[in-house]
Amino acid sequence: MGLPAFSSARKRKGGNVRETDNISVIKGVGEKTKGLFAKLGVHTVGELIRLFPRGYQLYERPKPIQELKEGEVATVSGVINGAVKTGGNRFRQVTTICLKDESGSIKVLWFRMPFLKNTLRPGERLIVRGKLVRKREGLLMEHPEMFFPAQTYEKKLDTLQPVYPLTAGLTNNQVMKVMSQALEKIELEQEFLPEDMRMKYKLAEYNYAYRGVHFPKDKEQLFYSRKRLVFEEFLLFILTLRRIRQKNEKMKNSFMFQRQPLLEKFVEDLPFELTGAQKRVWGEIERDMNGAHVMARLIQGDVGSGKTILAVLALFYAGLNGSQGALMAPTEVLAKQHYEGISELLEVHGLNLKVELLTGSMRAKEKRETYERIRNGEASLIIGTHALIQEKVEYKNLGLVVTDEQHRFGVKQRETLAAKGREPHILVMSATPIPRTLAIILYGELDISVVDELPKDRLPVKNCVVDTSYRKNSYRFMRQQVEEGRQCYVICPMVEESEAMDAENVTDYAKMLEEEMGDGLRIACLHGKMKQSLKDEIMEAFAKKEIDILVSTTVIEVGINVPNATVMMVENAERFGLAQLHQLRGRVGRGAHQSYCIFMTASKSKETKKRLEILNHSNDGFFIAGEDLKLRGPGDLFGIRQSGLMDFQIADVFQDADVLKLANDAAGEILEKDPELEGSEHAMLREKIERYSEGIVLETTL
Repeated sequence: MGLPAFSSARKRKGGNVRETDNISVIKGVGEKTKGLFAKLGVHTVGELIRLFPRGYQLYERPKPIQELKEGEVATVSGVINGAVKTGGNRFRQVTTICLKDESGSIKVLWFRMPFLKNTLRPGERLIVRGKLVRKREGLLMEHPEMFFPAQTYEKKLDTLQPVYPLTAGLTNNQVMKVMSQALEKIELEQEFLPEDMRMKYKLAEYNYAYRGVHFPKDKEQLFYSRKRLVFEEFLLFILTLRRIRQKNEKMKNSFMFQRQPLLEKFVEDLPFELTGAQKRVWGEIERDMNGAHVMARLIQGDVGSGKTILAVLALFYAGLNGSQGALMAPTEVLAKQHYEGISELLEVHGLNLKVELLTGSMRAKEKRETYERIRNGEASLIIGTHALIQEKVEYKNLGLVVTDEQHRFGVKQRETLAAKGREPHILVMSATPIPRTLAIILYGELDISVVDELPKDRLPVKNCVVDTSYRKNSYRFMRQQVEEGRQCYVICPMVEESEAMDAENVTDYAKMLEEEMGDGLRIACLHGKMKQSLKDEIMEAFAKKEIDILVSTTVIEVGINVPNATVMMVENAERFGLAQLHQLRGRVGRGAHQSYCIFMTASKSKETKKRLEILNHSNDGFFIAGEDLKLRGPGDLFGIRQSGLMDFQIADVFQDADVLKLANDAAGEILEKDPELEGSEHAMLREKIERYSEGIVLETTL
């Protein structure tokens, strides 16, 4: 590792663009391109350079065709054997060639590129790089990157190319050009981490790190650049949380809550008995809400451990004490499900509390009437989406906010709610299975309760890990389940370079599944590129049993509760982290019927099989998270983001667990010497924290 990575950067001549400038100052960014970047949340130069690659393409030497394996991304050099063919229809044109080398031949195809028929010629040498998939006609390469003439690949050999998040109309090459211009023109920022800290933890210099993470010369530069930025993000996050906790500890509880006999009777009359863990955690919540300070508590429990009833108890407790309780869900479908469930409980048990539903899709008149009932206190319980914290919503006496199901609830939102009245109690629900050591760091501003016991009547999900040869059998099994009145999920990973192609991947799979399964089955697809209203419509139809099989990306990981769904089949399971696979598995096993999870993998590696077998033999999310941490480890630069936990821009809780612990140690050292960060040596760090805390988002999952 060379010295420049650790030493402070010198001012470079010509750097006249600042992080606060609009991206239109960058050459090549006109109104159209500016609008496309805006869809990615990029408006300023600073936001642009923090649009980090979601992966890297490593351009290695071509492999013999005979050695190619399903599921891998590989480079092949060969001669075009035979004619270049075109087919399909105007909506899905396909161009096909046969590429041959000394070891064998392979079919290569491109979508919507008919002009290639006039560009490629039989007998010419061509290099292609792409993903290998297995279809009915055998192994083939779909929509690869093409190098023609073949000699052009030499320039790319052994280099790392960033792969960015994209939106329709914006290509990876466009982002690379704009990013390169920005990094060339931007003024260098002054280093804000103390030099002794950077030396102790081997952290690259700020400006060096940004260049190295976008355009690394080699794996070593990428490693140190990324480590610095991950450390920085974790450090700012942890220091922000510590300050929030200090504020919480000083915040007096202004609500005079008392024991509620009606709620105790409600618990006695439930058709099930609370588990020991539920009783313990409810006791902790009740003590907090009656205590001297405002509650800020995380309920962490595995899928199916019964966290929702604890949230309901807290809401009812607030309502029966004359305060209002709000429950925020990430989707309208889930908000409606909560609203209907709570309404039924109130009616069955005769509790005199008025519950309201508030979502973005409600008509203007409905919203106005709901706003009025919230404002005058007629509504005791308010269930909804982000609409709950809009400016127009005025609460009479908001005493509790429960956040639910991977919902973003940040510092700004808390301040917004506090400005509407007294500071409310906060209860956060999480089923994200992370080891307690990491949870204490990540939820540093919250007290943690763990529901570590499953209800006795909960049927464990039956699991199997299989290779692609089992696909036909799995389809037959799903048909059998549907014929018995059940429903199924099929999850496809996002594997294309362009996220815009993700939609096509799921749509194509759904069409293929319709062909395989035959008539009579109602199959629909769901992906992240759909409008939220359409996603909600499809999820609601699935919840109403109007869809038999739902083909989806991981967007289905949250936002829906369908007890009738009994099969979860995950394609290319090796592309997911164990924690995420466990979260997906949590979509089934919610009803009275036996549920099943099929993890399908194209990988032949022993390491992959070892990882997936952990899921095969355990339904304990916290054990799985611990094993995932051991097996994956830090520094997997080319792996996928494992957890999807929290809204970090570059850091990943599981992949970067070791760096998280280092950042936590560093935060402790800083605050021990300078608790209020008042020293001159921490002036820039204090400014960074203040800017960071304005946009910090705490993301949790139920």
